[in-house]
Amino acid sequence: MSLRLATFNVENLMNRFDFSGFRNQLHQDRTLALFHIKDEAEYRLLEQGRAIAHADDNRQLTALAIAETRADILCLQEVDNIEALKAFEYGYLFKMVGRGYRHKYTSTGNDSRGIDVAVMMREETEDGQPIEFVRMTSHAHITYAELGLHNPLLSELGNEAHERIFRRDCLEIDVKVGGRPLTIYSVHFKSMGSARNGVPGRDSSMPIRVAEATAVRRIIEKRFGKDHAGNRHWAICGDMNDYRQRVVIGGSDHGGYEFEVVDETVETSVDELVADGFSENVVERRPELDRWTLYHTRGPEERHLCQLDYILLSPALARRNARAIPEIIRGGQPYRTIFPPGQETGRYPRTGWDRPKASDHCPVVVTLNIA
Repeated sequence: MSLRLATFNVENLMNRFDFSGFRNQLHQDRTLALFHIKDEAEYRLLEQGRAIAHADDNRQLTALAIAETRADILCLQEVDNIEALKAFEYGYLFKMVGRGYRHKYTSTGNDSRGIDVAVMMREETEDGQPIEFVRMTSHAHITYAELGLHNPLLSELGNEAHERIFRRDCLEIDVKVGGRPLTIYSVHFKSMGSARNGVPGRDSSMPIRVAEATAVRRIIEKRFGKDHAGNRHWAICGDMNDYRQRVVIGGSDHGGYEFEVVDETVETSVDELVADGFSENVVERRPELDRWTLYHTRGPEERHLCQLDYILLSPALARRNARAIPEIIRGGQPYRTIFPPGQETGRYPRTGWDRPKASDHCPVVVTLNIA
């Protein structure tokens, strides 16, 4: 009895317009930055036209990437709300996969932009086993103080003990697959952000992600018991905005590219979830050059591939699926993405140099034996 479980950051699946770019240039799309705009009213009209023009191609590509996963249960990040998810599933996914993801769940998290985590699921697996929804629990309300996670590093970043830990949510979904229980934790950790007082954004925001990861671990240990959590079937899925390893890219298209695997020497938030065998990052079963789910660049001087998107399995579930190798779907990546040798893949129709694209992230999917 198998289940296809996937995670995918769909990059701003919105059903509203974002007009904040009029006052904050960091939020302004580069197309509008080319033009002189006389006032906010004109900006709003142009932003609406730009967003609508780009959305259709992007969402067709997003749907193609999801269809390629053939997932039975899909964890999503950067979803505006349930209405946006329903409109996307009906208008795009339905045309590709038919009557598929009938059940959709999301919660209102803490993100200032309003982007949330979500879960979609089929009524049964590909081999005909029923998928039964049991319950959903949001942990968006939990504070640092409640879990005893507040510390001086968080204070320096302006995070007080009474404030909420998760920048979005840790959405807990209980299901039964063919009558067998499975718990899924859908997460999207704090973004790395820009440099702060000369400190790289990843470093300055790390204490927040470490707290989020520790909170997820404590939620699981409280639910199943610290000594028994490893024997239960659960998975943590989502965009953790962190990596333990990078593939640094050197060279050029003209002279040839070079790829160097670099391990991180500092503690990361992912370490909190895999330490002491608490869970297994099954993507690490793939070759080191082939674990990446995102291409990062700030120009030729700063380019790397890294894993930001994770499926972490409980020890029991990992043992049961010791030979399962996750797939990473990269057909929706823009043409600017630099692939290591042998990994090149056909792009979906209408994919652009930088956009349209399915997302800046790649979906990750794994086939699990739940029996």
